[in-house]
Amino acid sequence: MTVKITRLELTPSDLRREAARTKDADAARRMLAIALLLEGHGREQAARQSGMDRQTLRDWVHRYNSEGVGGLFDRPHGGGAPRKLTAVQESDVAGWVRSGPEPGRDGVVRWRRSDLGQKIAQTFGVHLHERSVGKLLHRLGFRHLSVRPRHPQADSLAQEAHKKTLPHWSLTPSRPRPGASRSSSGGRMKHVSASKAA
Repeated sequence: MTVKITRLELTPSDLRREAARTKDADAARRMLAIALLLEGHGREQAARQSGMDRQTLRDWVHRYNSEGVGGLFDRPHGGGAPRKLTAVQESDVAGWVRSGPEPGRDGVVRWRRSDLGQKIAQTFGVHLHERSVGKLLHRLGFRHLSVRPRHPQADSLAQEAHKKTLPHWSLTPSRPRPGASRSSSGGRMKHVSASKAA
């Protein structure tokens, strides 16, 4: 579905000047995205270059059409933006991350933010940008850890059999061999027989 900009009093150059003047980085990105659309770029390309997804850009175009440049700024609100997922849905996402994907069903051997975003969209009908998925995971207490994925066709029995062919080394410590005693100065001393000592 295409999105049409109906407010045309500002040119792409005007929007870029406004973006350069503002101290609000988010609003500036939205102005630059609108400028790209006015120049004829596709929504996907404009969204990608502006660091947002296509649906988000579409929402900002509607705000721009109805309110102009002022609509591209965040509205003041209390308590932060409303969450797109319910507490139960967020709990489900946490469960997916803990248990890991099922390759046969999910098509991946480890979760990436884009994969989780697709699963969230398919399961709950809620579209989240990769950055939003990252923020969700951070809020749920997960940190980015890159682990080696386990191949779904790995044969654990064959791996154990291979381990059994490795040589077994004795774990008992070797006994110290009796050697010549040392003097207090560190040199070796010879045992002298009683007859020689006399």
